[in-house]
Amino acid sequence: MKESCIFCKIIKREAPSKIVFEDNKVVAFEDVRPQAPVHIVIIPKTHIEKLLDITKENANIIEQLILAANIIAKEKNIQESGYRVVINCNKDAGQAVFHLHLHLLGGAHMTWPPG
Repeated sequence: MKESCIFCKIIKREAPSKIVFEDNKVVAFEDVRPQAPVHIVIIPKTHIEKLLDITKENANIIEQLILAANIIAKEKNIQESGYRVVINCNKDAGQAVFHLHLHLLGGAHMTWPPG
């Protein structure tokens, strides 16, 4: 855990959030500035700064994040209409919080390419 990381604080329940899913590896919560009717942020409980920091030793966390996204999509009833999973890596890609996370977006028709 990193003391100054807002996502680490959410994991430790030191910062407010509306948690929608949790297991022993990941926590998922509603985004505070949703970009779709369903916008969930899914994070590993281990502090990994960014996608570029994934190695052979910790790559299984990506599997855990995706499995959580699939569970949440079913719970939010967006599995049939479709959903988008986004991981931003570094500032120019839009990463604002430097704790690996993915965005689960759904509940509306989405266009391509995104913004």
